[in-house]
Amino acid sequence: MLSPSLEDYLEEIYRFSLNNDVVRVSDIAACLDVTMPSVNNAIRKLSSENYLVYKKYRELVLTDKGRKLGQFLVERNSILQKFLRVINSSCDIKAEAEAMEHYLSMPTIWAIESLVDFFEHNSECTKQYLKHFRQRKEQGMGLVDGYQD
Repeated sequence: MLSPSLEDYLEEIYRFSLNNDVVRVSDIAACLDVTMPSVNNAIRKLSSENYLVYKKYRELVLTDKGRKLGQFLVERNSILQKFLRVINSSCDIKAEAEAMEHYLSMPTIWAIESLVDFFEHNSECTKQYLKHFRQRKEQGMGLVDGYQD
């Protein structure tokens, strides 16, 4: 099992590989806004666990294992972003999905995926939910500003 940090690296390597023929350490460092040594450390660990093949000063190549997990990680993130949109969250969608993805169990992810699918296929329910959401907000119901001392 990979740490959340290594999952982030693998997810980004996979994403980058979808649109580019060659993936380099510098590309991943730029995408994630991290240092080259950080990427090199992650790559060594991912390589030792057979998620990718890397030779110094060469491009990164995902193994079948790395591609499969990378695809899963991208799909998981996408599901969570859709969920946040469905529930009409006014948060930073990308950042929130990123925060959630590492800490939710698979049964929870599957339940969220099912809920998103339900709302996508039942537009009347979606409209009712959004109406309910707006009414609660207008009436000041629920948690307002979080904990304040």
